[in-house]
Amino acid sequence: MMKSVFIGCGAYLPQRSLSNEELASTVDTSDDWIVARTGISNRHIAADGEFTSDLAYHAAVDALASAGLAASELDLIVLATATPDETFPATATTVQARLGVVGIPAFDVQAVCSGFIYALAVADNFIKAGQARNVLVIGAETFSRILDWEDRATCVLFGDGAGAVVLRAEATNGEAGTDQRGIMSTHLHADGRHHDMLYVDGGPSSTGTSGFLRMRGKEVFRHAVGNLASVVLEALAANNMEADEIDWLVPHQANRRIIDHTAKKLKMPSEKVVLTVAEHGNTSAASVPLALNEAVSDGRIKQGDVILMEAMGGGFTWGAVLARW
Repeated sequence: MMKSVFIGCGAYLPQRSLSNEELASTVDTSDDWIVARTGISNRHIAADGEFTSDLAYHAAVDALASAGLAASELDLIVLATATPDETFPATATTVQARLGVVGIPAFDVQAVCSGFIYALAVADNFIKAGQARNVLVIGAETFSRILDWEDRATCVLFGDGAGAVVLRAEATNGEAGTDQRGIMSTHLHADGRHHDMLYVDGGPSSTGTSGFLRMRGKEVFRHAVGNLASVVLEALAANNMEADEIDWLVPHQANRRIIDHTAKKLKMPSEKVVLTVAEHGNTSAASVPLALNEAVSDGRIKQGDVILMEAMGGGFTWGAVLARW
């Protein structure tokens, strides 16, 4: 039996940093207002002419270097994004071309903020099915391109960035267990009845425009708290584990209050929760791999640690991945 083992991770943030104070000079808001409601102090914004594929490529190169793997050794590229360079082709193929890899499958996954969790599940299943050995999984976004910069309820929340991981197929010793490195289980859900709570008011088939992000914040918060707590407990139950066996919670960095609620539900101390929301804002599909990379790079997450990743996004979509690093 094959298991998906993390062998590297990487990240990229655009050079431009946009603080709350700078935002307050153009939007009716303040640093105190934003921090109190979201925990966000800063976010990064892609430069003019800098596309989602550029961010994804830099994160991919970083992850491959971390893994000690040449791009030519990849069997599959899965890129999670809600802000592709173009309607088609898939942004993953643009990254593939820049990496100089020909012939292997490369495609995008669109589940908004849950995208990276969905992409990990797809990659994990390719590996379990024996169809790939080395897989590059990327989460990359340029949400600044779909924000209404006059809507203070949404424009203060989001930022741009990319994160990536490399998975390798490794044979398990008999039955896969929770004591072995790799992905233990993935859990995905969706409920399309809640479309109007979080969506973009445009698209090639509906309006012929890219549109702007629209959100009913209070309703999203309420669903996020319930759905994330539920899927986290589902992941633990599937592996006969208790919350105190988790070494690190790596949550989607949407809002500090949502993260705190999930940690409280798990009775997890704050020092075991990876937080990047203050400096990155909500980077959608990039937020989990960005947070993961930061905690691995600074030495907090070590080989053998149990990590729980979770996210919820528009749709609604939500999910979790439980793994041993």
